[in-house]
Amino acid sequence: MNKKLWLHLMMAILVAGLFMTISCAKKQVVSESAMVEDQSMTDADAKAKAEADAKAEAERIKAQELQEQMEKEQAMKEAKIAAAKARFLNQNIHFEYDSSALTSMAKMILKEKAAWLEANPSVSVTIQGHCDDRGTTEYNLALGERRASAVKNFLSDLGVPKSRLNTVSYGEERPLDPAQTEEAWRKNRRAQFVLK
Repeated sequence: MNKKLWLHLMMAILVAGLFMTISCAKKQVVSESAMVEDQSMTDADAKAKAEADAKAEAERIKAQELQEQMEKEQAMKEAKIAAAKARFLNQNIHFEYDSSALTSMAKMILKEKAAWLEANPSVSVTIQGHCDDRGTTEYNLALGERRASAVKNFLSDLGVPKSRLNTVSYGEERPLDPAQTEEAWRKNRRAQFVLK
């Protein structure tokens, strides 16, 4: 029985030795320098990614700012065009009582209107002649026509083609102010512009 015991003991020692040999063979030895190199590669990759992300974000912000600037400039341009058009339409030419002669102020305003018409060559205009309610209907219709024609001729002399300018007289039929005061009559003695 001693022999068997020794045989089993020897077998156990051999098996244990074999296990130790196999487990030691599978272990990889990683040097400290390899770990440092792997860490520095990971850090460099992370830094490069962060720099690329920062650059992409800066380019996105720059593109967005450029887009906003272009939109702002376009809005300002459109507002300027709209303001010029509104000024053209809302600034009437006023006349003295019983007159179709253009005042110096009227000529200055008409020069601005001619410049606007030159900048907008596709626009045609109807010039409406108006009067206050003093005088007969027939007289005021004729006076309104003379006022509209005076404006048309002045604009034509400034280079606006007559084919873009039409005239109509409303006489006293369309007052801006129906009151019977000098101020109301002054408002009503006018040439007014309507785009076609």
